[in-house]
Amino acid sequence: MLPIQPERFLADLHKLREFGAAGVGKGVVRPAYSEADIAARRWLAGRMKDTGLSVHVDPVGSVFGLAEGRSLLVGSHSDSQPEGGWLDGALGVIAGLEVARASVEAGGPAVSVVSFEDEEGRFGVTTGSAVWSGTLALDKADGLTDRDGVTFGSARGLMPGRADSFVDPARFTGFLEMHIEQGPVLDREGEAIGVVDAIVGIRDMKITFTGEQNHAGTTPMPGRRDAFQALSQFNTLIAERFANVVTPRTVWTIGHVTLHPNASSIVPGRLTFSMQWRDGDADRLGRMETIIRETAEEVAKSGGFGLNFGPMLGLEPVDMDMRLRGALETAAETEVPGRWRAMPSGALHDATNVSKLMPVAMLFVPSIGGISHDFGEDTDEADLITGLRVLARAVQALG
Repeated sequence: MLPIQPERFLADLHKLREFGAAGVGKGVVRPAYSEADIAARRWLAGRMKDTGLSVHVDPVGSVFGLAEGRSLLVGSHSDSQPEGGWLDGALGVIAGLEVARASVEAGGPAVSVVSFEDEEGRFGVTTGSAVWSGTLALDKADGLTDRDGVTFGSARGLMPGRADSFVDPARFTGFLEMHIEQGPVLDREGEAIGVVDAIVGIRDMKITFTGEQNHAGTTPMPGRRDAFQALSQFNTLIAERFANVVTPRTVWTIGHVTLHPNASSIVPGRLTFSMQWRDGDADRLGRMETIIRETAEEVAKSGGFGLNFGPMLGLEPVDMDMRLRGALETAAETEVPGRWRAMPSGALHDATNVSKLMPVAMLFVPSIGGISHDFGEDTDEADLITGLRVLARAVQALG
């Protein structure tokens, strides 16, 4: 196996955590294009150079460490949720860096490394890899805004050292992404590795109900057009109408709500909310969209509300490449015989976008308590090293 150094790997992982360290435990606040994110990417670029890789920062700020000639691409992302943990994305980047170093030191297969920008969707859905893959045009991405009204175009302008061109995907033979599970299955079952068989599809859009802003003390209840009550009615109806369409693995979330004018003594006149849904079946995602739109229209009509649907963002479900997946499964059986499983990913990853360009595969390590997107996110370091060893074995076998 490639001569990986677990201590070096863990040291780099902990060093990356220092950029944006916050909250309790191992919490991290490192949103895309924040000062912490830019500093982390500058540090990553230096580590890639130290490994002997050629650094390329693409127009959106994704950082590539490129080996000479054709190579296997390994990595993930290093930006975080507004309140995130130290491993989501970062693990895959540092694991890729360590495998690349070990391969250089042993004269092994060519390995390139990447940290994609804005995977966590400050501006969209896996924005950096979506632009690279052609899923999202750069000019359209530039018009996306975060919750504070900042545009993607202005934010990416803060990233220093950006090149004018994107990396040619033809130089890569495939993509491997190592990640924490972000769910409870491996931890609950006492298993060490998950080899992903497929990644779910996702749909995400904003919906706005417009009612009538008015005095909260003098406006009679029967005459109100309270935008919040429109959301309350929509939320109740959508659960009922999804019942005969969804499966136990289907999920949907109203995760962000903006109420205007958001004051105690004013009947809210406008409400915008995010509606996100995920499933492994593209047809089911489409049926859910129809139900969402029809239900929103019914609520708006019955209550006299204005209605607006924002742009639909999303990605299709993706099956993993059998050759790359097979290498991970063989490596897992060698390292932890009988203590791994094939499993779907309910979380979205850059691998979904990259699959449009090349074969992809993913492996998971356990998340303690199934916690992620939270300061409490963590994985036992022994499990991190096991995942690194599986990744290194697979890379060597594919080389």
